[in-house]
Amino acid sequence: MADLDTPRSAYPITRMRRMRRDDFSRRLMRENTLTPNDLIWPVFVLEGQGQREAVPSMPGVERLSIDLLIEAAREAHQLGIPVIALFPVTPMEVKSLDAREAFNPNGLAQRAVRALKEAVPELGVMTDVALDPFTTHGQDGLIDEAGYVMNDETVDVLVRQAVSHAEAGADIVAPSDMMDGRIGAVRAALEAAGHIHTRIMAYSAKYASSYYGPFRDAVGSAGNLGAGNKYTYQMDPANSNEAIHEVALDLAEGADMVMVKPGMPYLDIVRRIKDQFGAPTFVYHVSGEYAMLKAASLNGWLNEKAVVLEAMVSMKRAGADGILTYYAKDIARWLAE
Repeated sequence: MADLDTPRSAYPITRMRRMRRDDFSRRLMRENTLTPNDLIWPVFVLEGQGQREAVPSMPGVERLSIDLLIEAAREAHQLGIPVIALFPVTPMEVKSLDAREAFNPNGLAQRAVRALKEAVPELGVMTDVALDPFTTHGQDGLIDEAGYVMNDETVDVLVRQAVSHAEAGADIVAPSDMMDGRIGAVRAALEAAGHIHTRIMAYSAKYASSYYGPFRDAVGSAGNLGAGNKYTYQMDPANSNEAIHEVALDLAEGADMVMVKPGMPYLDIVRRIKDQFGAPTFVYHVSGEYAMLKAASLNGWLNEKAVVLEAMVSMKRAGADGILTYYAKDIARWLAE
């Protein structure tokens, strides 16, 4: 194969537009393609039966009770989506400073996993390993008297949470908390408990982004967090080399897959990670990105299908093996048209 620096004949011998002239030749040289196999669908699950709640800041996205979630999961599976990612909406009365509901074997997430694996066993189920849905303060970990998120004490709870998810039948646990050393601790605990096939998708490069607002509304942690922030554990958006260090540590500790979050503003990070490590690399098209495209589309300013598919291909082009996106079912339908 010729090197990209190989001299090429000049115009008019070389006309770059020749291959762009017709659909068939554009398809022949297309470098990246998108299929439903590239998609993970994030879903919000809530307590109750027959419950469906719209998320105002994310038009088209709903919180679903487990019975309705199963119906939606069956549809996702039929559309060819391989994995759904669960995010529980925790009732205020079970939130606490020690986040003990996170590892309750009969907690909402654990019950949802069991129900999904029974109803749609072929569908992969990924769970969020983090404490912000379960803490009264909305932080991703346990805090000390000064409000600082304690690392090692938090990891102890995260380990219990991850094992409880694996015991419920989760195929993938996804620590999204950004505590140091949590991947190694979770991997060791899973091995010790006999969950040798449970995969870990590490949120390795999770930035302290302003694009998460609608998600926090959806899971009910925004009010608890208030004016607080997550700067002491999530990454500075100005940093790139730090992400490489984080990924190297997580892979060494036993992560099977790594993730960059958010998506489009951080595609340079995706490319660096894929080039350097070659490991399975995922990207999260987050709630703020979804909300922007949806709002512009509803206002008639953008062609929704066109811009969403372009956004997804851009992530594939940057090196992502898969994409978490609230648009997953829409994309799968569009691709089938």
